[in-house]
Amino acid sequence: MFSKGQIVFGVLFFVVFAVIVAYQYRKDINIHKRFYKGSFWVLLAFIAFIGLISAIKFLL
Repeated sequence: MFSKGQIVFGVLFFVVFAVIVAYQYRKDINIHKRFYKGSFWVLLAFIAFIGLISAIKFLL
């Protein structure tokens, strides 16, 4: 399905991309704390809403 070169490229790309994203997140962590206060609660509300929709679909 995939050649060896494609697999190696995919793995290397993923590793480098993850390292760059982690580095940038660490660099901007103070900005995130200041501007995105309370975003955790929005995420929890979104997950709860999706769970509620799934429960209603399952029960009905």
